[in-house]
Amino acid sequence: MERVGAARDLVLGYVHALNAVDEAMRAANPSLERLGDVLGLVRSRRMVGRNGRIGTYSYTVHGAGCRFVCENGAEVDVDFAADGSEVFDLWRLRLYGLSLPEPLDVTDEDLRAAVRSLQPLLTEVRPGWFSVAN
Repeated sequence: MERVGAARDLVLGYVHALNAVDEAMRAANPSLERLGDVLGLVRSRRMVGRNGRIGTYSYTVHGAGCRFVCENGAEVDVDFAADGSEVFDLWRLRLYGLSLPEPLDVTDEDLRAAVRSLQPLLTEVRPGWFSVAN
């Protein structure tokens, strides 16, 4: 059970980091209603480049998402659903854990159990993909 607790802390850390990234991006770009709007700004070549810095974060827009790197090296990689909501999978959670200053390597099984334990905070939007509930 201790492993699932560590995985649960990792998932909560990711959600907290994702919220901090969202706040920083929207503070720097008041035209953003939500983090997913960054894709539209990049594609229209307005105000936001494909790579850059916002406050204490560097970011790289990729395909359907964006990877943010915090000052401490932690990576928050997120994709955006068709409606612009933030979605992530177990791979992105593991990437976050491994990028922490004190890396945390957890199994997919433990992450799955942690995500299940955090419902209704998290919702499985499609098999293996999760979102933070509104």
